[in-house]
Amino acid sequence: MTQIKFSFIIPVKEINNYIRESIPKILDMKREDFEIIIYPDKINSESWPKTMQITTGHIGPAEKRNNAIKDARGEILIFIDDDAYPNPDYLDKLEQDFQDNNIIAVGGPAITPPDDNFWQKVSGAVFLSPYSGGFPSRYQPIGSKRFIDDWPSVNLAIRTKTFREVSGFDCSYWPGEDTKLCLDLIKKNNGKILYDPNLIVWHHRRQGLIKHLIQVSNYGLHRGFFAKKFPETSLRFKYFLPSLFLLFMIGGAISSFFFPLILKLYILGWLVYSLALIKSFIDIRKWEKKSLIALNALYYIFLTHIIYGLKFIQGLVFIKQLKSKLR
Repeated sequence: MTQIKFSFIIPVKEINNYIRESIPKILDMKREDFEIIIYPDKINSESWPKTMQITTGHIGPAEKRNNAIKDARGEILIFIDDDAYPNPDYLDKLEQDFQDNNIIAVGGPAITPPDDNFWQKVSGAVFLSPYSGGFPSRYQPIGSKRFIDDWPSVNLAIRTKTFREVSGFDCSYWPGEDTKLCLDLIKKNNGKILYDPNLIVWHHRRQGLIKHLIQVSNYGLHRGFFAKKFPETSLRFKYFLPSLFLLFMIGGAISSFFFPLILKLYILGWLVYSLALIKSFIDIRKWEKKSLIALNALYYIFLTHIIYGLKFIQGLVFIKQLKSKLR
């Protein structure tokens, strides 16, 4: 029998059309040394080669992923979301990256699939510029290989032995459990997490503005709380920028009525922000190739900054103990 080297770990509430798309794409990879483990609340009668469904009951994604400690046979655990699927050469790239024994985890970009609809592409476009979403290398293959200290679990592979040593994900947090895991990997194991721009998964985006903003609000709340709880990787100036912009927008508008100098500075600030939006448009247009997507992304960006900034302040200042909710 072929030795299992890689285990794809996919948490999901129930078997859905995304799973029905992703499993065949994983199976199309020209290798035999992998398995797929799906963790739904309750299994159904559907089956695929190399694939197991394991019932978990109604628990969170982090808890589902932690079941891999006892269930997975592979040397490498590959964490992806149910609405994501890997590039055909994914395992070949991953195998090369893990040849260095000092590397304990590898992450790569999660790109919006070409068959996503218009509004899904607009949602994904928000993150394609450093002036809009902050980390475009998480969404496009940008730059070269480098070491990182934080990466989302939509495309994160970890040595099984190391995952066991840190006791898996901290189930207290969702989202944000991947940030805490990466911090544990670095602090407890003194290991290296590699970013490989060519280790690609395709990740479907949220449909519509409301779903997009709900996702962003969750990110902002957790990052704000993490800035004080886990400052090693979350107390960074970039994460504070949307909140500072929100305070500028409100405070500047009020102060401008009373101080002419502040009015001039307020206008200057809006000019600078407008230039940032123009640069974001250019960056998005570079990747998406369609001006209409880039144009619609501009008001998504503005609202993203407002919502993220507001929830970041809530998490930083007002939340004493964050309790994550099941999706």
